[in-house]
Amino acid sequence: MKRININRRQFVTGLTLGGVMAGFGMSSGRLFAAPSLSRQQEVLRGNLLNLTIGEQAVNFTGKPRIATTVNNSLPAPILRFKEGDKITLNVANNLSETSSIHWHGLILPSNMDGVPGLSYDGIKPGEHFTYQFDAKQSGTYWYHSHSGYQEQTGLYGAIIIDPIEPEPFTYDREYVVMLSDWSDENPTNIYAKLKKLSHYYNFNERTASDLWKEVKGNGVKDTLNAREMWNQMRMSETDISDVTGYTYTFLMNGETPSEGWKGLFKRGEKIRLRFINGAAMTFFDVRIPGLKMTVVAADGQYVQPVSVDEFRIGVAETYDVIVEPNSDTAYSVFAQAIDRSGYARGTLTPDLSMSAAVPTLDPVPILTHQDMGMGSMDGMAGIAGMAGMDHAKMPMGKMAGMDHAKMPMGKMAGMDHSKMPMGKMAGMDLSKMPMNRDSSTMHASTEYGPHVDARASNPQYRLDDPGVGLRNNGRRVLTYADLKNLNKTPDEREPSREIDLHLTGNMSRYMWSINGVKYSDAVPLQFKYGERVRINFVNDTMMNHPMHLHGMWSDLETGDDKYIPRKHTVVVQPGAKISYRVTADAKGKWAYHCHLIYHMAGMFREVHVS
Repeated sequence: MKRININRRQFVTGLTLGGVMAGFGMSSGRLFAAPSLSRQQEVLRGNLLNLTIGEQAVNFTGKPRIATTVNNSLPAPILRFKEGDKITLNVANNLSETSSIHWHGLILPSNMDGVPGLSYDGIKPGEHFTYQFDAKQSGTYWYHSHSGYQEQTGLYGAIIIDPIEPEPFTYDREYVVMLSDWSDENPTNIYAKLKKLSHYYNFNERTASDLWKEVKGNGVKDTLNAREMWNQMRMSETDISDVTGYTYTFLMNGETPSEGWKGLFKRGEKIRLRFINGAAMTFFDVRIPGLKMTVVAADGQYVQPVSVDEFRIGVAETYDVIVEPNSDTAYSVFAQAIDRSGYARGTLTPDLSMSAAVPTLDPVPILTHQDMGMGSMDGMAGIAGMAGMDHAKMPMGKMAGMDHAKMPMGKMAGMDHSKMPMGKMAGMDLSKMPMNRDSSTMHASTEYGPHVDARASNPQYRLDDPGVGLRNNGRRVLTYADLKNLNKTPDEREPSREIDLHLTGNMSRYMWSINGVKYSDAVPLQFKYGERVRINFVNDTMMNHPMHLHGMWSDLETGDDKYIPRKHTVVVQPGAKISYRVTADAKGKWAYHCHLIYHMAGMFREVHVS
């Protein structure tokens, strides 16, 4: 495809719609003259599509930069398939480096998954690759590069798979809402800065005035004790995001906050919004002031409808919601970054000349004891005291990450979890939750050393916790506890074995790992074809980690075995634990990793199913 050189305004507001408007008898030149009409993305339909990966001039901040794009579009075109069809995608690489496309959340053969080094060798410069697979599912998904930092520089787009059967809800029109983060900086330079100074982009550190306020509110003793604890751990309670609005411009469908994406509606219509978090590093908290959102799907799978005011969407997650505007007014679609350093925004409006007021950012979140995996002040003191201990002498053994089916620990793999005295949370019977406290607080010998700076002493299941910055904010916030699959769990087998995976790292050195072992030193996880496995995650860090298993569903355990929600990406909150079941029904080599792009190099595993 011939490269097109155009200015920023033409690219951001016009080029992505050229193909769509051509189908309505409008030329792309007409769009450039009327930018208010050019806010929708190109949609490619059918079972045979041609995609070209290349470079494109963009300018989001007043400084010209080069983005990595598909068909000269950022975001990449929306791909629309039909469930049951055999899909053929011819992908050409016009870059000067190897590229790839991973079809996130799609169930397909391992050699079509698009991960260089596992699925195939990638697409070399000047070459092409033909992906071919059956569309075995329906719903909202997305695609992105799995090569280097190309996802950060723009190579991401939406996938919609229309179902064979009628959907369990109705709507009058729909929009994809793709959220992302753009930086003018070279991603390699971002990573280099984080390695040198992990809080380089954090401008919410505590100040002298904050200290004085704490002294007046809590007294000198309590304030100094709290400060000592944080100092000993070399951590900050405002360390919410590694990369912030200091360098990021947050985009909604490729539009900056100053411009804002717009979607039309007529009063009384039901509007389906397909939210996708295609960011490299940013969690977003989404709300539409004045409108309730009914969540009808999570990660492409139907859920029992839940009415909420707000939801947090982790990197790589998708949520489908339905809204019903009941007046001829404009509504702000507001997606604030989890650290409140900025936002992406759009407007649902009956008239393109109307815009909605942009809400004020919420206060900067502050991490709490529970976000550090501490059950009490005693636990806090215990963690703080760990800074000077010789961890190499601790007789912990290689407990975490082991196959519990082989461990003589109270028949852990085959135990009756219903007898575990774990109480109830948000109406859920936590006695049915799998991981007992002893298991979740055991740490492998590999987790001790300078590469790991924290271990949760008392991690808890917090499925009903909306997360830091969203607690008790006066709005009804979606949690994982709210998610119930619309259809019954397809595989109700109790897992035959369990695997504990501790998410670990050293924040100050910017080192990330699983069970204290980085990917380059790790042994692949071995699954037996057809088996049912339970994955127990414990987050020993103070960061949210969106964990993505390729090729298979992650059946999130919420206490209701009959209607387990199916996800492709599961967020593990700071200092928390979470469990899900996996049916190993896809042979081959699969990637398993944190979807934060600057964590991925260390917090990554291979899964081999044979």
